[in-house]
Amino acid sequence: MASTIRLSLPRPKLSANLGGKRFHRPLHDGVVFVLICGLFASSIIAKADQSGEEQTPLPGAIGREVTADLVNLIFLVDRVGSKPPKVITRDYLDRVAQPSSLLYRDYVAYREGKIDRAALANRLPHVAMLGDSLTQHFYFSSLPSSFWRARTVWRNNWFIDTDPKPESVLSLYERLELVTPLVAEEHNGAGAEVVSERKQESLRLRLIRARNFPGQGREVLHQARFPDLIMIWIGHNNLDWVHGLSNEERKHPERKLAEIAGRFRRNYAETLRPLINRAKTEHHKVAIVVFGLANIDAYLKARHQVITVKASNPDLYPHFDSGERTFESLKPPYEQNMARLAVMLNREMQSLVAELNGELRGFPSVRLEYSDELSKVDFSRLELINRIDAWHFSIKGHTTVAEAAWKAIGPSLRFLGINPTRQTRPSAVVTSR
Repeated sequence: MASTIRLSLPRPKLSANLGGKRFHRPLHDGVVFVLICGLFASSIIAKADQSGEEQTPLPGAIGREVTADLVNLIFLVDRVGSKPPKVITRDYLDRVAQPSSLLYRDYVAYREGKIDRAALANRLPHVAMLGDSLTQHFYFSSLPSSFWRARTVWRNNWFIDTDPKPESVLSLYERLELVTPLVAEEHNGAGAEVVSERKQESLRLRLIRARNFPGQGREVLHQARFPDLIMIWIGHNNLDWVHGLSNEERKHPERKLAEIAGRFRRNYAETLRPLINRAKTEHHKVAIVVFGLANIDAYLKARHQVITVKASNPDLYPHFDSGERTFESLKPPYEQNMARLAVMLNREMQSLVAELNGELRGFPSVRLEYSDELSKVDFSRLELINRIDAWHFSIKGHTTVAEAAWKAIGPSLRFLGINPTRQTRPSAVVTSR
């Protein structure tokens, strides 16, 4: 269901002295200015070109940077109003203080003053998530709302949700907290793609503070504390195969689909290899899980059901058409080749992981795995897709993805020395949401 975002802003008064008469008035103009800028930014997002591998010419690049920086300056308030993309188990100090904890020795060192609290927190398991809008609480609605949601709504998704209410998402983070205190961080972003390292971020991505796969990878690499577990679920946006093609190429897409798949593999490897190379140098074990794309065939079945439902009640799924406007390959003439491309990309990722695993012989502290668990989720069930745009996940959908991801990472957790069946928080009970 759509959520209504209300901003409660202070209303300071401007004072002036005109003709000896002092007056005050609320800062309505400032609020209006911000709203106008939001609409302006939203219109840019709607029109921004996401295609191509070429570099932006210098004058255009400078204009893009200036525009993005201006919008980010205007919207500083959203950084205050949004939840941070990084969370840490609140009671981790109490939990590592238990003699049965794997970090008990570190806790003793902390109590003896040999390490500080930040160093102790750094020794908790760290989990990082790289992804696109399918790993965000995102869905299409009005342009201003979509813009605001893309910039500010971290967490509340299948990877991180900390809300204990039964009606909220039962996230992977909450499941992990049952077996170990941890630090988790999102690097995903709406609209993110697997692209070349040389491709500059589009203005649209800059405006919503998102990054493509290479940018997310660099963000992880720049961290002093490298994660123990890295999960990657990105590529959904690479399926818009008709973008920029001629009518003839759309009728006979075989060569183009093969080109897209080949480029996808090369670009994926370009970002994945540095993560693996960094993992080889770490003094702790590192597990990397590459997830296959969502089941597009199932998604399309659900959207066909929505068309039938909307025929009897047009008010349902009010932004159903937003998907096709943003993602042309969702249109009926192209959708089957989009599903076909998803299978091709999954094969490329699986083959790439097998190739890279061959290069990991002699590095027993690094584990790389391809998982198809998220590809198995049956998104033909209407309860799993969002009731606004019928393209992203519902709360139930997010919880279902979390269940699949939890199943997928079991071997990686055991590799890291974490027992996924041993609860360290006995008062917590996992229930279906």
